[in-house]
Amino acid sequence: MLKSRWMKLILLGGALAVLAGVLVWRYSGGGQSASRSNDLIREYLLFPERRPALSNQARSQCAGAPFILPSAGLIGLMYGDTAAPYTAARRHTGIDLFGDGRAGTVPVYAVFDGWLTRLPEWRSTVIIRHDDPLRPGRTIWTYYTHMASRDGSQSYVSDQFPRGTTERFVRQGELLGYQGEFAGGGAPIAMHLHFSITLSGADGQFLNEAVLENTLDPSPYFGLRLRLEDEPQPRPLTCA
Repeated sequence: MLKSRWMKLILLGGALAVLAGVLVWRYSGGGQSASRSNDLIREYLLFPERRPALSNQARSQCAGAPFILPSAGLIGLMYGDTAAPYTAARRHTGIDLFGDGRAGTVPVYAVFDGWLTRLPEWRSTVIIRHDDPLRPGRTIWTYYTHMASRDGSQSYVSDQFPRGTTERFVRQGELLGYQGEFAGGGAPIAMHLHFSITLSGADGQFLNEAVLENTLDPSPYFGLRLRLEDEPQPRPLTCA
């Protein structure tokens, strides 16, 4: 019996080591990262004691900016980032916030008042429609995803927003769910929230947020320099 328990512990330790290796490789671009963002992400993942000093706080707001930060953690991948798994030909369309804690425990909040939708097939995602506070009369959408367990079996979206929810009014700062690790069946990812601002199409519905041209630079909405720049910015980010 004791031997069997030791074998299980050894196998579990080996599995965790392999997963850690996969995550580090993923955020190192297999040694071919095109930006320096992954250096920060690797530091954050490998050295938990450094995380508080690298993290921005949830619901913080810069003077004059309409949005609050949707979650706590390291702002790792930036808007337009080319770091792995992205490239210069397929840039990151939002920002990634890497939280400190277990999956399903780091809260995610609405950045601004609006109307929330969760399509029936969305396990880990919600989207909120807003009247653009920087350009009144234009409709924009804020998109929040990865809010589920790694295998997708457990959603971390709040029970207040079941699948099929349409146009549910939410206020700035309302709890939407919790950061997770769901990648749609792809390679494992570290726990984080992906957030983006998406434009509307001619029909008034949100466009595909995976296409950079369909999204907006979130910097002026948060009062933070969130666009990828030539010189790396220290973390946590400070108000511009």
